Amino acid sequence: MSLPCPALVRETVPSVLSIAAVLAVVALVVNPSLAADGALKKGDRIVFLGDSITQAGDRPGGYIQVVREVLKARHAKLELEVIGAGISGHKVPDLEKRLDRDVLAHKPQVVVIYIGINDVWHSQNGKGTSKEDYEAGLGRLIERIETAGARVVLCTPSVIGEKPAGTNSLDKMLSEYAGISRGVAAETGVQLLDLNREFRDYLGRHNPLEAAKGVLTSDGVHLNAAGNRFVAARMLEALGLGGSGSRRLRHVVLFKFKPEVTGAKVQEVVRAFARLPQRIDVIVGFEHGIDVSVENKQKGFTHGFVVTFRDEPGRDTYLPHPAHQEFVKLVGPRVADVLVFDYWTGK
Repeated sequence: MSLPCPALVRETVPSVLSIAAVLAVVALVVNPSLAADGALKKGDRIVFLGDSITQAGDRPGGYIQVVREVLKARHAKLELEVIGAGISGHKVPDLEKRLDRDVLAHKPQVVVIYIGINDVWHSQNGKGTSKEDYEAGLGRLIERIETAGARVVLCTPSVIGEKPAGTNSLDKMLSEYAGISRGVAAETGVQLLDLNREFRDYLGRHNPLEAAKGVLTSDGVHLNAAGNRFVAARMLEALGLGGSGSRRLRHVVLFKFKPEVTGAKVQEVVRAFARLPQRIDVIVGFEHGIDVSVENKQKGFTHGFVVTFRDEPGRDTYLPHPAHQEFVKLVGPRVADVLVFDYWTGK
């Protein structure tokens, strides 16, 4: 994040109080469970909700089993309970029908929704899910889960075919549905795990023969051993429990709005920022929140955002990107001050 007026931005080392404000927002928006409860607690339940990919993930070697193994090896004292709730062929409307029985009945603290493949894939035989029903259904799922007291991690649908992006037969439609998932996550404020982008990035670097399957999937959709390990690592990262140890560049932005800026104008800024992950593909993670600190050291900063990149070239692409510059023009006149703080995660 950068603004045209240098007076509005402090990207050098901030004061001690400003650092405290940054870290308070980081705790809130990077890992929402920290904001609510201080971290996953002993005995907490995590439910993975999805289709056949998740159903297979609960079998030996599957991504859910890998998650369990890592938790046992690295976080045994937490005694976390991991529950698989995947059923082959299911789509968003199916998840809605069985949410009470298969998810909420377990009283989970976290629900990971990994869905969307069949909503697209089944369109070939006229049994897919319309964009409108897909979006509305995701919103209802999230509302019901959050009403029950659990936090949500929403995944974008991964791939239908491993050939370079745009060359698989359903790539265009799958990209549209992944975009809907990103939009729902942004509008509802839930954590997004963008598996679609993660898969595409990995396949772009590790599929030189442009194979349709065999790198991360056995058939272009369902995960092979490498794919299960890959997804498990991404899931663990999203849960704040570490997995692969891979580095990510976090770009933290805090806004102090001018007193005369109305709540509606503030929300317009929030919505515009939340739409950037749909418009700039180097963004691999995005979260935002309003300050809830009790230390009274916010110094007027009220809204925090965390944009995640894989590397510095990703950030270097983001800053001058036309969509980002358009956002900068929108927010500039409305803020009294901005603080930007970047840091690396992982090893």
